[in-house]
Amino acid sequence: MSANQSSTTLQAVSTRQAAPELPSAEAQQFLTFTLGSEHFAIAIQAIREIIEFPRLTAIPLTPAFLAGVINLRGAVVPVIDLSVRFGRARTGVGRRSCIVIVEVMMGEELQPLGVIVDAVDEVVEIDAAQIERRPDFGAGIRADFVSGMLRLGSSFVVALNLDRVLSGEELEQMIGLAGEAALQ
Repeated sequence: MSANQSSTTLQAVSTRQAAPELPSAEAQQFLTFTLGSEHFAIAIQAIREIIEFPRLTAIPLTPAFLAGVINLRGAVVPVIDLSVRFGRARTGVGRRSCIVIVEVMMGEELQPLGVIVDAVDEVVEIDAAQIERRPDFGAGIRADFVSGMLRLGSSFVVALNLDRVLSGEELEQMIGLAGEAALQ
């Protein structure tokens, strides 16, 4: 990907705040997006930018959820297929597909990581009264991946806990296990 490729910068992040487990007293901003027919949200403070879907470079012997890497202004950035991470089919690339670049803690430092989404919807500001506790069941994904449910009109959007979904320690373990299995 070239440095002049169009990208939309949402917010530069110098420090990463943890995704909320429970509603806080003040309004929060979330980026809403779709994966298949489902709507999800990520707290805006974790997002660095959104880019058009570039050409991915596949890495052999890695877990299926690791779609590959991209060159983001000279930096190698791993790209996760969130749909596969949730135990579903690969995300099909369409005209609205894009990669949301987030920052996650890997060891002692922030690491940029790309997340493939079918489409970005909008940035919404949600009052604390519109954030419900995560359910104990349902949503089709691990309960610890959900930080809460955002009430938007008459429907709900699953707010993801990026610290769990993209846990650096868990991803490193899974990548290491995939590498060991391939060597046997």
